[in-house]
Amino acid sequence: MNIGQPVEILLVEDNPDDVILTLHALRAHHLSNQVQVARDGEEALAFLFDPEKNGPHAPSGPRLILLDLKLPKLNGLEVLRQIKADPRTRSIPVVVLTTSREDRDIETCYALGANSYIIKPVDFEQFTSTVHTLGLYWLLLNQGPES
Repeated sequence: MNIGQPVEILLVEDNPDDVILTLHALRAHHLSNQVQVARDGEEALAFLFDPEKNGPHAPSGPRLILLDLKLPKLNGLEVLRQIKADPRTRSIPVVVLTTSREDRDIETCYALGANSYIIKPVDFEQFTSTVHTLGLYWLLLNQGPES
């Protein structure tokens, strides 16, 4: 990622295989112009809130955050809580993309302001299709507020 270039997607994922699959799916459908990967919750928050990392203090933050819940250092629920509590990042769409099927996690994510909750498909083709649909909707079809 080049500093100064707008980040379209912040992918918060600690599983290297899921990072590779997600990036592959985005590239295959030409939706991966600028993706920043954070491998734990602390790294995600540092990217979003540290002016040195092109966060909201810089001209352009991400247009979409794909957030796993099961993360090292700081879990996805706490990351989501901090994103939605801060006026600088509150309007960024957050799609929870996780393996958790727990009703408690789903309810908590929506209560905290998640825009969508998707359980990761285990099948490669279905995973690719899901990521493609996410990127297409949130980056091309959805109209968000002006930054």
